[in-house]
Amino acid sequence: MSYLQNQINAFKTDLSSSSSKISNKRSIAAPSTSLPSPAPSNGSTAKPDLKRKRPEASNIVFSQPDATGTGRHIMSQVAFAVTFLKGKDKPQTLEDIIGYLSLQREDEKHKFDIKKILQNHDKIEFDRNGAGGKGTYKFRPIHNIRSKDQLLGFLQKQSTAQGLSVRELKDGWAGAEEAIDSLEDNGKLLVTRNKKDSHPKMVWPNDPSLSLPVDSDFHTLWHKVRLPEASDLTVELERAGLTPTSKSKTGPVKPKEKEKKRKKPRAGGRITNTHMASVLRDYSKK
Repeated sequence: MSYLQNQINAFKTDLSSSSSKISNKRSIAAPSTSLPSPAPSNGSTAKPDLKRKRPEASNIVFSQPDATGTGRHIMSQVAFAVTFLKGKDKPQTLEDIIGYLSLQREDEKHKFDIKKILQNHDKIEFDRNGAGGKGTYKFRPIHNIRSKDQLLGFLQKQSTAQGLSVRELKDGWAGAEEAIDSLEDNGKLLVTRNKKDSHPKMVWPNDPSLSLPVDSDFHTLWHKVRLPEASDLTVELERAGLTPTSKSKTGPVKPKEKEKKRKKPRAGGRITNTHMASVLRDYSKK
């Protein structure tokens, strides 16, 4: 009995030790539910923006030079120089052009290249003796007209009555429109204008000798003639034996019918049944 009792006691000891180990493992592995969750701060209340933000659009046009009056390329600088001379009524020296383009610190070769290009430019007049031998540059417009007297003199010398385009006149004269308005008010010019913006389009000289006085009796007779209303104008023209321009003289044109193409008889057709030529009869010649 002693041996059996020892075995029972050893079994109870092992069982109690194993149960204590299992309880310890469970307490370690279980998540802590008693800890309170941290309260969100004021800065974290907003939802994060997960969308990719586009870069802000820039107003810089990289294909054009900066708005400083000059470009980096030599031909861009020449174009700015031509525009500068176009707005000047007096010839300019090379130093004036270089100063406008802000190229004082450029090397002499670059300045020399600009000088040669301007001297051979078709819109620039170069005077070697200008400014005491330094040479001057002047814009060459389509018409060398820069004043009212020059405009009237040019129009009087014309052999035809084709007039003068205001667009061509403004090529070398910035104040052309103001001068045209003044000459028109004084009765020295005949002007046609655009319907949209009333800007002058073409100009002609107004010859005062062609302005003849008309008797008052003729004015009275002219205004006594009553014109028919627009709705009765067609009837009055037809009554006078005239055809109104709004009425077509010819009737509607009938569409032409397409002629059907006839099939031509087939010549040299293939003959079959040659093995029965002695039996069959040929009726093609009857």
